[in-house]
Amino acid sequence: MAESFTKTVSVQDLLDAGLHFGHQTKRWNPKMKRYIHGAKNGIYIIDLNKTLSQLELAKVFLKEVVLRGEKVLFVGTKKQAREIFKETADSANQPYVIHRWLGGMLTNNKTIRSSVARMRELQKMQNDGTMDKMLKKEVSVLRRELNKLERNLTGIGNMEKKPGALFVVDLKREHLALAEAKRLNIPIVALVDTNADPDLVDYPIPGNDDSLRSVGLICEVLGETIKAANEEYTAKAKAEREAREAAEAVEREKARVAREERQKKEAEEKKKREEVLKKIKEQKKKADATKKAEAAAAKEAEKAAEAVKQEAPAAESPVEEAPAEETPVTEAPAPEAAAEEATPAVEETAAAEEAPVVEKTEAAEEAPVEEPKKETAEPAVEEAAAADEPAEEAEDKKDA
Repeated sequence: MAESFTKTVSVQDLLDAGLHFGHQTKRWNPKMKRYIHGAKNGIYIIDLNKTLSQLELAKVFLKEVVLRGEKVLFVGTKKQAREIFKETADSANQPYVIHRWLGGMLTNNKTIRSSVARMRELQKMQNDGTMDKMLKKEVSVLRRELNKLERNLTGIGNMEKKPGALFVVDLKREHLALAEAKRLNIPIVALVDTNADPDLVDYPIPGNDDSLRSVGLICEVLGETIKAANEEYTAKAKAEREAREAAEAVEREKARVAREERQKKEAEEKKKREEVLKKIKEQKKKADATKKAEAAAAKEAEKAAEAVKQEAPAAESPVEEAPAEETPVTEAPAPEAAAEEATPAVEETAAAEEAPVVEKTEAAEEAPVEEPKKETAEPAVEEAAAADEPAEEAEDKKDA
C-alpha cells in the first residue's frame, strides 16, 4: 500500500499543495532546523523530500496500528481541518475530535463514557417522541444539552477504549491532547509547522498546517492508508470469525455426535442395569418365596413335632409300667422250682444224645433263637450247669 502512495504522491504534489511554506523566520522553533531547506522573503521553506520520507514512515506505522485492530483518533480543532478530518475519519471508520478537546477525554474515559450515555439517552428521547410530551422550557434545556454533547462527543461516541495512535494538526493548539497521549503512551503522528517542536511527537510530518490544501492532501493520503488497512483488517477479521464459527460448528457437531453416542451408550447401560436389577429382583423374589415356603414348612414341622410330643407321653406310659409288673420274675427261683427245671433239662440231654446229629445241630441252631429274658439270665446259667453235671455222669457210666 505504501509503494502505491509513493508512486502517486510526489514532491511536485506536495509543492502544488503548498506544504513547503513555513512560518516567518522570527516565529520558528530551532528544533525544526533539520527539516528546513532555507528562507525566502522572511519565510522558511520546508524540505519536501524529508516531508515525503516522513509521510511514508507515518503511513507504514498507521497501517500497522490499524491492522492490529486499533483505532486512529483524528484531532483537528482548527477551522481549516474540521470538515476534512470529519469526512476522512467517517470514510475510514475512525474516531475524531474537531470542535473542542475536553480535558480528560483520554485519561478520564469513565466520565466521557457517562457523558456519551447521556447523549444517547437524549437522542432516544428526541427520536421516540418523549420530548414532545414535555414542557417547552424543559425541551429547550434538554435540546441545548444534547447539541452541546453532540458537538463534542459525536466523533468519539463509539470509541470504547483508548486509541492506538493520534493524528494531530497544529501541535500548539492541541497541547492538551498531546499531554494526555504522552501520559498514556499513545504514539502521535502530526503535521508539524516551523513554529512547533517536532520532538513532542513520534512521527512528525514537516509541512504547512495552515493551508487548506496542504492539510487536505496529508489527511487524504493518511486517510486512504488507514481505510485500506481497516478494510484489510475487517476482511481478515471476518475470515477469522467465519473460520472460528466453522470450527465451532464442527466442534458443536462433534460434541453433538459424542453426546448422542454417550446418551445411546448410557441408555444401553441403563437398559442392561435394569435387566440385571430385574433378574436380581426376580431371584430375590424367588428366594424370598422359597424362604417363606421353608419357614412355613419348618413351622408346620414344628407344629407336627409338638403334636407328636404331646401325644407321645400318653402312648409310652404303659410301656414304662410293664417292667414294674415283671420285676417279680427276676427273683431267684425256689429250690423246688429249680429241681423241677433241672429234671426236664436232664431228659432233654438224654434225648439229645440219642437223636441224630442233624437234629442236634438243628436244636443247637434253634436254641439260641430263644433269648432268655434279662431278668432270668442268672437262673438259666444255673440250670445249664445243673443239666451239664448229670449229662457228664451219664457219659462216664456209659463209657464204663
